[in-house]
Amino acid sequence: MNNKIRLSALLICFVILPLFFISCKTVPSDDFDNGEISYRYRGNRVTVPVKEDVQKIQYDRYLFKRKGIRMTYDGDPRYTYRLGLDISRHDGKKINWKKVRNAGFDFIIFRIGWRGYQSGILHVDEHFHENMKGAIKEGFEIGVYVFSQAINEEEALEEANLVIEELHGYPIRLPVVFDPESIPWEEARTDDISGEQFTKNAIVFCERIKEAGYEPMLYSNIVWEAEFFDLSQLKEYKIWYADYHKIPHTPYHFEFWQYGGEWARVPGFRFGRKVDIDIQMLPTYVE
Repeated sequence: MNNKIRLSALLICFVILPLFFISCKTVPSDDFDNGEISYRYRGNRVTVPVKEDVQKIQYDRYLFKRKGIRMTYDGDPRYTYRLGLDISRHDGKKINWKKVRNAGFDFIIFRIGWRGYQSGILHVDEHFHENMKGAIKEGFEIGVYVFSQAINEEEALEEANLVIEELHGYPIRLPVVFDPESIPWEEARTDDISGEQFTKNAIVFCERIKEAGYEPMLYSNIVWEAEFFDLSQLKEYKIWYADYHKIPHTPYHFEFWQYGGEWARVPGFRFGRKVDIDIQMLPTYVE
């Protein structure tokens, strides 16, 4: 291999390929002081104004430190934290919950149900009840979420009612989460749903959950916060924020942060399955 060919190969490996992969991800700007959120999504640079009437992040983002599968937040006396996992049928069953507990995780958020993104059929997660009982027996605090593909308020209400029915008799201390998802890799029934409709769906779901005596919460990320959800109408609901960078790239406040998406090998799961990991932020005092 001559020098020119070698130089070209190095250029591809260390410059062109990394740029390609970055362009395929959501890469937000780190600076919100100019009043804008800027990020790259599906190869395009998007810039939108920060919503002034939405609560801003209360944490020092640079105090978050990740080492391996663990995230810490130290040096801010206002907050403490704990770690947990979110689990669906894709993570299997026959989980050794004692090993998970001993690995330093305190809560689990289970997928309780999901709607097909093409069929529209609503399902109970196949492993929900078995896994739920095992985690409760081991002393985990529990929350649940629905993978939503609701296209209107009626379907969002149907999803909320499924949660209420399936949760009957279980001790739930953490929130019930509305998780609407976009499906970029295939045609989906929600492809043409507006942000206005997604916001209406979220409100209907959350209000029904609240009416049943549970605490509602919204699953979101920087794209949903910037383009889909009207956060000014959703102020009273807690946010579970998803972002797999070293620090959270959002100007808005959240209570839970999903900082690892299906890449963490946690003791207790069969066949070395990789799972989602989360940190919950807890105030050290309540005013």
